[in-house]
Amino acid sequence: MPRMPLPEVCVCYVLREAGGRTEVLLGRKKHGLGAGNYVGLGGKLEAGESAVEAAVREVEEESGLVVAAADLEPRGRLTYLFPHREAWSQVSNVFVVRAFAGVPAPSDELDPEWFALDEVPLAEMWDDARRWLPDVLAGGRVRRTYVFGEDLATVVDELDHVA
Repeated sequence: MPRMPLPEVCVCYVLREAGGRTEVLLGRKKHGLGAGNYVGLGGKLEAGESAVEAAVREVEEESGLVVAAADLEPRGRLTYLFPHREAWSQVSNVFVVRAFAGVPAPSDELDPEWFALDEVPLAEMWDDARRWLPDVLAGGRVRRTYVFGEDLATVVDELDHVA
Protein backbone atom coordinates (compact mmCIF):
# COMPACT_ATOMS: atom_id res chain seq x y z
CA MET A 1 0.00 0.00 0.00
CA PRO A 2 1.51 3.39 -0.96
CA ARG A 3 2.40 5.72 1.89
CA MET A 4 0.47 8.97 2.15
CA PRO A 5 2.58 12.11 1.74
CA LEU A 6 3.76 13.45 5.07
CA PRO A 7 2.29 16.70 6.41
CA GLU A 8 4.39 19.76 5.61
CA VAL A 9 5.54 22.30 8.17
CA CYS A 10 7.94 25.22 8.17
CA VAL A 11 10.50 26.62 10.58
CA CYS A 12 12.10 30.05 10.36
CA TYR A 13 15.16 31.25 12.25
CA VAL A 14 15.17 35.04 12.66
CA LEU A 15 18.71 36.44 12.88
CA ARG A 16 19.90 39.87 14.02
CA GLU A 17 23.18 41.63 14.71
CA ALA A 18 23.41 42.95 18.28
CA GLY A 19 26.44 44.06 20.25
CA GLY A 20 28.84 42.86 17.57
CA ARG A 21 27.47 39.33 17.46
CA THR A 22 24.79 37.45 15.56
CA GLU A 23 21.76 36.31 17.54
CA VAL A 24 18.90 33.96 16.69
CA LEU A 25 15.33 34.19 17.96
CA LEU A 26 14.05 30.95 19.51
CA GLY A 27 11.01 30.29 21.63
CA ARG A 28 10.26 27.99 24.53
CA LYS A 29 7.26 25.95 23.32
CA LYS A 30 4.34 26.26 25.72
CA HIS A 31 2.25 23.24 24.66
CA GLY A 32 1.74 20.60 22.00
CA LEU A 33 4.45 18.76 20.07
CA GLY A 34 7.81 19.66 21.61
CA ALA A 35 6.38 21.44 24.67
CA GLY A 36 9.20 22.68 26.92
CA ASN A 37 11.79 22.67 24.13
CA TYR A 38 13.30 25.73 22.51
CA VAL A 39 12.22 25.81 18.87
CA GLY A 40 12.43 28.02 15.81
CA LEU A 41 9.29 29.90 14.78
CA GLY A 42 6.99 27.91 12.55
CA GLY A 43 4.24 25.39 12.19
CA LYS A 44 1.89 23.59 9.85
CA LEU A 45 1.09 24.78 6.35
CA GLU A 46 -2.57 25.68 5.93
CA ALA A 47 -4.57 24.41 2.93
CA GLY A 48 -3.31 26.02 -0.27
CA GLU A 49 -0.47 27.79 1.52
CA SER A 50 3.16 27.60 0.37
CA ALA A 51 5.98 27.00 2.86
CA VAL A 52 7.11 30.62 2.40
CA GLU A 53 3.61 31.97 3.06
CA ALA A 54 3.32 29.76 6.13
CA ALA A 55 6.68 30.94 7.47
CA VAL A 56 5.68 34.61 7.11
CA ARG A 57 2.36 33.93 8.88
CA GLU A 58 3.85 31.77 11.63
CA VAL A 59 6.64 34.24 12.48
CA GLU A 60 4.03 36.96 13.00
CA GLU A 61 1.61 34.73 14.92
CA GLU A 62 4.27 33.34 17.24
CA SER A 63 6.42 36.43 17.84
CA GLY A 64 4.64 39.53 16.51
CA LEU A 65 7.51 40.14 14.07
CA VAL A 66 6.68 40.98 10.47
CA VAL A 67 8.91 39.48 7.77
CA ALA A 68 8.63 39.71 3.98
CA ALA A 69 8.47 36.59 1.83
CA ALA A 70 11.23 38.00 -0.39
CA ASP A 71 13.60 38.17 2.60
CA LEU A 72 13.27 34.47 3.53
CA GLU A 73 16.35 32.41 2.68
CA PRO A 74 15.45 28.75 1.98
CA ARG A 75 17.99 26.56 3.79
CA GLY A 76 16.67 23.08 3.18
CA ARG A 77 14.20 20.35 4.05
CA LEU A 78 14.12 17.90 6.91
CA THR A 79 12.06 14.75 7.14
CA TYR A 80 11.12 13.61 10.63
CA LEU A 81 9.97 10.02 10.98
CA PHE A 82 8.34 8.75 14.17
CA PRO A 83 7.74 5.01 13.59
CA HIS A 84 6.28 4.70 17.10
CA ARG A 85 3.84 7.60 16.55
CA GLU A 86 3.24 7.96 12.81
CA ALA A 87 1.00 11.02 13.27
CA TRP A 88 4.08 13.04 14.31
CA SER A 89 6.01 12.29 11.10
CA GLN A 90 6.42 15.38 8.91
CA VAL A 91 8.54 17.27 6.39
CA SER A 92 9.93 20.63 7.52
CA ASN A 93 10.93 23.48 5.20
CA VAL A 94 13.80 25.43 6.81
CA PHE A 95 14.25 29.19 6.40
CA VAL A 96 16.47 31.94 7.78
CA VAL A 97 15.52 35.63 7.71
CA ARG A 98 17.62 38.66 8.64
CA ALA A 99 15.15 41.50 7.97
CA PHE A 100 12.10 42.05 10.17
CA ALA A 101 9.94 44.73 11.71
CA GLY A 102 8.73 44.86 15.28
CA VAL A 103 9.81 43.61 18.68
CA PRO A 104 9.31 39.96 19.66
CA ALA A 105 6.46 39.37 22.10
CA PRO A 106 5.13 36.21 23.78
CA SER A 107 2.27 34.37 22.08
CA ASP A 108 -0.02 31.47 22.95
CA GLU A 109 2.57 29.16 21.35
CA LEU A 110 5.89 30.33 22.75
CA ASP A 111 7.98 32.85 24.64
CA PRO A 112 10.57 34.31 22.22
CA GLU A 113 14.15 34.86 23.36
CA TRP A 114 17.35 35.98 21.57
CA PHE A 115 20.47 33.78 21.80
CA ALA A 116 24.00 34.41 20.55
CA LEU A 117 24.88 31.75 17.97
CA ASP A 118 27.49 30.26 20.31
CA GLU A 119 24.91 30.09 23.13
CA VAL A 120 22.04 28.33 21.33
CA PRO A 121 20.53 25.95 23.94
CA LEU A 122 20.90 22.80 21.82
CA ALA A 123 20.49 20.56 24.89
CA GLU A 124 16.99 22.06 25.37
CA MET A 125 15.91 21.58 21.74
CA TRP A 126 14.77 18.56 19.74
CA ASP A 127 17.59 15.98 19.57
CA ASP A 128 18.16 16.50 15.83
CA ALA A 129 18.90 20.25 16.14
CA ARG A 130 22.47 19.78 17.37
CA ARG A 131 23.19 17.77 14.21
CA TRP A 132 22.28 20.48 11.68
CA LEU A 133 21.17 23.80 13.21
CA PRO A 134 24.63 25.32 13.94
CA ASP A 135 25.63 24.79 10.29
CA VAL A 136 22.39 26.32 8.97
CA LEU A 137 22.74 29.34 11.26
CA ALA A 138 26.31 29.77 9.95
CA GLY A 139 25.03 29.91 6.35
CA GLY A 140 24.79 26.24 5.43
CA ARG A 141 21.99 24.15 3.97
CA VAL A 142 20.44 20.87 5.11
CA ARG A 143 18.59 17.96 3.48
CA ARG A 144 18.29 15.06 5.91
CA THR A 145 15.94 12.53 7.40
CA TYR A 146 15.85 11.87 11.13
CA VAL A 147 14.23 8.79 12.60
CA PHE A 148 13.16 9.09 16.23
CA GLY A 149 13.12 6.18 18.65
CA GLU A 150 10.51 4.68 20.90
CA ASP A 151 10.95 7.51 23.44
CA LEU A 152 9.75 9.96 20.71
CA ALA A 153 12.65 12.26 21.62
CA THR A 154 15.93 10.61 20.62
CA VAL A 155 17.27 10.36 17.06
CA VAL A 156 18.08 6.70 16.31
CA ASP A 157 18.96 7.07 12.63
CA GLU A 158 20.07 9.88 10.32
CA LEU A 159 20.06 9.76 6.53
CA ASP A 160 21.76 12.33 4.25
CA HIS A 161 18.67 12.75 2.13
CA VAL A 162 15.02 13.60 2.54
CA ALA A 163 12.79 10.53 2.66
